[in-house]
Amino acid sequence: MSLIVARTTDLDTARTLRRTVFIDEQGVSEADEMDGRDEGAIHLLARLDGVAIGTARLLLDPPMGKIGRVCVLPPHRGTGTGVALMEAAIGVLRDTPGIETATLGAQLHALDFYRPLGFEAQGPIFDDAGIPHRQMVLSLASGG
Repeated sequence: MSLIVARTTDLDTARTLRRTVFIDEQGVSEADEMDGRDEGAIHLLARLDGVAIGTARLLLDPPMGKIGRVCVLPPHRGTGTGVALMEAAIGVLRDTPGIETATLGAQLHALDFYRPLGFEAQGPIFDDAGIPHRQMVLSLASGG
């Protein structure tokens, strides 16, 4: 079994994964999920033996890069796919000139997923698409 995480221009596949997880599974509205920002973003796909099982989206707003729309199909959760997606996303941001900080809005249940990757929660809980979130931040300066 071979997991590969790489940049992609295959927005249809990324959107299909996001629809499955965010709209169908979590009940996020299509209007909230399809926010019109995909075309200007960097997209990653995680493929297991060639089959897409996860995705993430990166929005660049120097000096920050925002990691979002991170999802893994249910049968593949807990297998390291999410960590591989996040490590790839952090790597892309770290290699992008002018990006010093990675940010993300984490669903509360996922805070402990992001902490070992170096993210720290900041600020109050906020609502995003009816789901409680907290902002998380990772400094990309000097390997941090």
